Amino acid sequence: MPGVAVGLAWTYVGGDILFIETQLSDGKGELKLTGNLGNVMKESASTALTYLEANGKKIGIDSGLFGKKDIHIHVPEGAVPKDGPSAGITMLTALASAFTGRKVKPYLAMTGEITLRGQVLPVGGIKEKVLAAKRAGLKEIIMCWQNEKDVEEINGQFIKGIQFHYVKTMQQVLDIALT
Repeated sequence: MPGVAVGLAWTYVGGDILFIETQLSDGKGELKLTGNLGNVMKESASTALTYLEANGKKIGIDSGLFGKKDIHIHVPEGAVPKDGPSAGITMLTALASAFTGRKVKPYLAMTGEITLRGQVLPVGGIKEKVLAAKRAGLKEIIMCWQNEKDVEEINGQFIKGIQFHYVKTMQQVLDIALT
């Protein structure tokens, strides 16, 4: 359904996938975050929303919606603390999906920090994240072009069948992710 994207996370026991769920409802543009998120993830959500508000027309979002809809971002498994900048592109993709009504491509995961200027920045834990995506049966992964060197260090047999998309900008992410 629109508003849901798959992110990749590093944990102290390896990598994992996480779902970012976004729901819009009639309201005044308030942002609600749930799922035991740390400060850095909360900042990523705010950054993603601000980027969309500033650039929504390029993506096909009516700018008037931002003041008429409340936004709820939820990351399930609330008992597990989550923090770090890696979910930035996943949050932005889930938000863009919810606002446009366009679904995120199936079997696609992503990891990367975002900036207000729309850049995608590199993150750590790539090996663990990629292997988690493979275990989960995902077929495509989006990440920063600067993380390509980290993927090259992984034994090719372990990641056979995964297509990697290396990006520099959020627009590239949305062009790949939204169907």
